[in-house]
Amino acid sequence: SYDPLLLLLQSFCFCSTSTTSSSHYHNFLQTTTIMKTVILATLIAGAAAFAPAQSGVRTTSLNAVPEADAQYTDDIGVVAPLGVWDPSGILARGPEEVARLRELEIKHGRIAMLGVVGYLTTYAGVRLPGLEDVPCGWAAVTSGDLPFEVAGQFFATTIMMEMFNRDNAGTGQFPGDYRNGYIDFGWDKQSDAWKKNKRTIELNQGRAAQMGLLGLMFHDALGNVADILP
Repeated sequence: SYDPLLLLLQSFCFCSTSTTSSSHYHNFLQTTTIMKTVILATLIAGAAAFAPAQSGVRTTSLNAVPEADAQYTDDIGVVAPLGVWDPSGILARGPEEVARLRELEIKHGRIAMLGVVGYLTTYAGVRLPGLEDVPCGWAAVTSGDLPFEVAGQFFATTIMMEMFNRDNAGTGQFPGDYRNGYIDFGWDKQSDAWKKNKRTIELNQGRAAQMGLLGLMFHDALGNVADILP
């Protein structure tokens, strides 16, 4: 059988190498075993996922604060099969801190979704007028072909979006609600179940986009992004 994590490590770190001797392969297995252990430890230490409600109080060591679970069993992003999984004890920091981190997660997810779409668009050869010779990915920054004016416009746009994409009016109904009383598109006319479903979809797609963008950046830096994109 194939180990998915081993294949992932091979694709990220050994895409352009081939080992023919048994000694090299043995060293490779030892290295990947260590790397797998480190990656799994990192995932466990950094995870704060929300998932469906569980009956009764659990005593597993992964659940650092079982008394806080009841507050979040109906939160957005609660999906099977994990249940309320909080090994880092983030829920114990209180509702305000959890709401702040959730807002950051949503905002980073939105940025990552834009980043993935932008990367795929430029990789497909789409360019704005005057930028036909600018490469995509990291090369757009390192090649020196990106005009200074365009870089300045990018940073100015980023600052402007950061200023406006926040709850300036204090009317937000949930973390990430930046309508500020101006944009609705019929949101307030929908049912609570419909709203929760849409917010959960956005959150999960943002999580996937963050992983996807990170993967694209790694493969681009390794020079083999063409192996994963058509």
